[in-house]
Amino acid sequence: MLKNENDNLKELQEFLEYKFKNEDLLRNALTTPQLGKQLDLLDYNALELLGDAVIKLIFISKKIKEGLIDPGEITIIKQCLENDETLSKISKDYFNLEKFILKSEKQVIEGTRILADVFEAICGAIFLDSDSNLKLVEENVINRFYDDWDFIINETILNKNKLLEYIQKRHRITPVIKTEFLNKGSDHAPKWIAKNPKILDRNNKILIPLKKDIKSEECKSKKEAEQDLYLKILNYLKKK
Repeated sequence: MLKNENDNLKELQEFLEYKFKNEDLLRNALTTPQLGKQLDLLDYNALELLGDAVIKLIFISKKIKEGLIDPGEITIIKQCLENDETLSKISKDYFNLEKFILKSEKQVIEGTRILADVFEAICGAIFLDSDSNLKLVEENVINRFYDDWDFIINETILNKNKLLEYIQKRHRITPVIKTEFLNKGSDHAPKWIAKNPKILDRNNKILIPLKKDIKSEECKSKKEAEQDLYLKILNYLKKK
């Protein structure tokens, strides 16, 4: 294995605050099926299935202990935990997993379910390596995003929808909103800023000019920064 891959494994374990007894499990969890087939390596498929079950068990158990008893609400949580977009957001914003994935040279990660699969596989790998220690997976992985759950599945979407609706009413068009991200912190303690927003029409031309200095506050995740930026854009447009 290449030196930088060894360094990545070490860095990820430090970030997760868990040292694998069997690093091959972590390596498998990070290996895409495409690379596995190409190099005849074990990939994340089996660990992903295990991790899916582990995540649901821990997460829903925590909710029930907090008093959640409505089967309908539990079903909604289960569906959200099965949603690739939700898990991909968690994978990127809370764990920065895209930098650790072992993939084929030209394999595309963005827009696929790979980030979600790798997140599940890592949970499965930790569970196996720790002799089925659910509490460890809970403390080292689940608790990092648990308190932000409502924000993850609702707040960003709501603020973005409010902004889109505001623009649609005034311009009779569904815009495209693009932003850039800057991390002023470290991988272990990120301070994300969403900046340089652009509101574009369907031809990728500027629809509404914005001030260049509109940016979010420093946030611990990209989605939180994005949510803050959407709100600032909306407030700016309302004052124009």
